[in-house]
Amino acid sequence: MQDTYVSIHLQRIHPLPLYQQLYQQLKEAIQSGRLASGSKMCPIRRLAEHLGVNTVTVVQAYRALERDGLVSSQVGRGTFVCAPTEITGASSWPDSTVQRMEIQADSWQVPVSPQAINFATLTPAAELFPVDDFQSIINQVLDRDRGQAFGYQESQGYYPLRCSVAEYLAQRGIICDAESIQVISGAQQGIDIIARSLLSGGDRVMTESPTYTGALASFRALGAHVIAVPLQSDGIDIDALKHRLKLHQPKLLYVMTNYQNPTGICYSVAKQQALLEICRQEGVVLIEDDSFTELAYDGSERRAIKEWDEDNRVIYIKSFSKILMPGLRLAFMLAPQHLQLRLMAAKHIADISTSGLLQRAFDLYLRQRLWKGHLEYMQKCYRDRYQQTIRAMQISFPPQADFSAPGGGLCIWVKGHPELSTDRLYQSCLANGVVIAPGSHFFPDKRDSNFFRLSFAALSEDTISQGIPIIARQLQLLDNSSPKTRRRFSPLL
Repeated sequence: MQDTYVSIHLQRIHPLPLYQQLYQQLKEAIQSGRLASGSKMCPIRRLAEHLGVNTVTVVQAYRALERDGLVSSQVGRGTFVCAPTEITGASSWPDSTVQRMEIQADSWQVPVSPQAINFATLTPAAELFPVDDFQSIINQVLDRDRGQAFGYQESQGYYPLRCSVAEYLAQRGIICDAESIQVISGAQQGIDIIARSLLSGGDRVMTESPTYTGALASFRALGAHVIAVPLQSDGIDIDALKHRLKLHQPKLLYVMTNYQNPTGICYSVAKQQALLEICRQEGVVLIEDDSFTELAYDGSERRAIKEWDEDNRVIYIKSFSKILMPGLRLAFMLAPQHLQLRLMAAKHIADISTSGLLQRAFDLYLRQRLWKGHLEYMQKCYRDRYQQTIRAMQISFPPQADFSAPGGGLCIWVKGHPELSTDRLYQSCLANGVVIAPGSHFFPDKRDSNFFRLSFAALSEDTISQGIPIIARQLQLLDNSSPKTRRRFSPLL
């Protein structure tokens, strides 16, 4: 293995996910010439083994490099570093466009310095992780199971864990058995597995607009066309959805029904039921991504569309990463029976199976009811941070900044004045030590907009109080600037 790969170091406790850290280090190695043009990249499985990560991490990093034009994959041969002349227009991009590409190249990330106040990430702060409880649980697993804890599990997942998850979901009104549950390495892998199993180049997928950027990336990686449907205050625009369904006839519809990322919107029960009925009538597979339902701060009880799914049409993805520990990479998927074998095969190809040790540990964590206590703790921590963020915004933000309090989740979606460029706002805030997530990350067409997302997941109340006035000041400065001087960007298509 080349020295370049040996020198790669990934940090488990870091604001950026592992694949983004890997992407950035490989990108720097290519641009500096340490990975020479035309050279073959390290095989995916070999690099994953060297770094101690699953193959999905390396695949995602390589895909991001390929979208940047830095590498190219050749079927049956591997992935190769592109020569400089193969990177279209690299020598002629103006500075402003290069800056734009730095933000948008992967569309999953924004550059962050360690000192910045980070309102862009949904990753919880490390001090919230239940480290002591998990250490005790892992020791119990090792004492009980010894070496078996480190063996491969069946691709569908550790059976006792699937039983525990079925019991947990039943408490939420989602009735299923262990045989219908697929253990996956995070919700993102679930989306990617679905895309690989059900989509081909040229297929159409519908999503909310705005929506989760990781889903957009997975669908586009398979060559699918993403059809955007606008959101309303109680969920997806049903009239627009009906029109686009008839016009485009998509294979899949992807939604987040409770505390949607990035808007924080929750679907009304009436809209959930209407959406499910439309998918039944049109024969569309509905993907429901559920990561935030438990994070209600206003006393409300939210339901999932999967609860109404009598004919088993919905593929339901349940993640605990934003409440437990994101580095565990554990999530669960319920799918219609006729799709299960295809999804299981895609899971096996992706990483054979999710870590057996972590599956066994999470099973005990659920069975010993430690999860309930930690959930109550996280709800309180997030509620305090949420309330502090709303208070600070109400005090500091100019009247032209419009936002609502979602009552739960980890996102607050802000609409600036009509002429505001939030890509420009992002740059202004970054220069002042604060990071926001510009709206262009979340719209399927990646357009600049006057929307941006704030998250309080990784920040203390004091840090929130420091950061919000800085954003407010940049909003005021941009409000006072002439629209004629506003920079505009076009997609590089």
